Amino acid sequence: MRLRRLAALAVLSLAALTACGSGGGSGTSALRIMAPASPGGGWDQTSRVAGEALKSAEPSRKVEVYNVPGAGGTIGLAQLAGEKGNGNLLMTMGLVMVGAVEQNKSKVTLADTTPIAKLTEEYEIVVVPAGSPYQTLGDLVTAWKADPTKIAIAGGSAGGTDHIVAGLMAKAAGIDPKQVNYIAHSGGGEALNALLGEKVAMGISGIGEFAEHVKSGKLRALGVSSPERLGNVDAPTIKEAGLDVELANWRGFVAPGGLDDAAKKALTDLVTKMHDSPAWKDAVIKNGWTDVFQTGQPFADFLATEQTKVKAVIAEMGLVS
Repeated sequence: MRLRRLAALAVLSLAALTACGSGGGSGTSALRIMAPASPGGGWDQTSRVAGEALKSAEPSRKVEVYNVPGAGGTIGLAQLAGEKGNGNLLMTMGLVMVGAVEQNKSKVTLADTTPIAKLTEEYEIVVVPAGSPYQTLGDLVTAWKADPTKIAIAGGSAGGTDHIVAGLMAKAAGIDPKQVNYIAHSGGGEALNALLGEKVAMGISGIGEFAEHVKSGKLRALGVSSPERLGNVDAPTIKEAGLDVELANWRGFVAPGGLDDAAKKALTDLVTKMHDSPAWKDAVIKNGWTDVFQTGQPFADFLATEQTKVKAVIAEMGLVS
């Protein structure tokens, strides 16, 4: 009889623990953050920095960061959609995913998520391997115009921010964007390996992904997509090379669709607490990010506007059929 009572208590305890690990995001339940790309890229970096900042803000909360690479984040997006109502899950995303949804004709879209917060903006950087013959962006553009298909460009997912910058640069240089030899990679780590192995002529990515290797001299920065020169990067703007291109990438958090108001508020409050932590603020400065924190309906409205804008841009660039 006593054994049956103990067994029943064990079942009840297990059920209680399971309930804590799913559904609403209250208390100190474990939180999972999905980086929908390979390790080494901007989403992975943002996810892990956020994870550490959350642990700092709430030491009692367990935080797990994991990767689901592929298809510009749309594989991760599909997995997120399958977690409908889960208030203990966040996915890092951004401008890249907006383009990838269109590029990959994803059946699951950002309309199937719950917008939580816009976090940061970051400008793009154009780099070449240290041994490259191109000393300036002007040198590179001259060679690019002479034979567009010969200049292989490494960047993130097809249809993403890096790809858009390549297309905008080509158009500004008088090159047909459809001739751009763009080699998409699932994460910044893969694109970096292609550059360091001199398998491509140039690379385009967020500044934070290449900054360490630019400082070490393994890569040479030729231009940044900011309106003015940046204090943390020794490189001119793309505009200074005569190409009228300016673009900032952004990153944020979405949660699964179907969240109730309490779960949505709990996640928003938690991310706000993370954003206000010294650990997050220090990381923003260290990585050269711009703080553009936004939650609630303003972020949802921004996301809807971005989807309309990016769809038009990539269609104009010929990046989607």
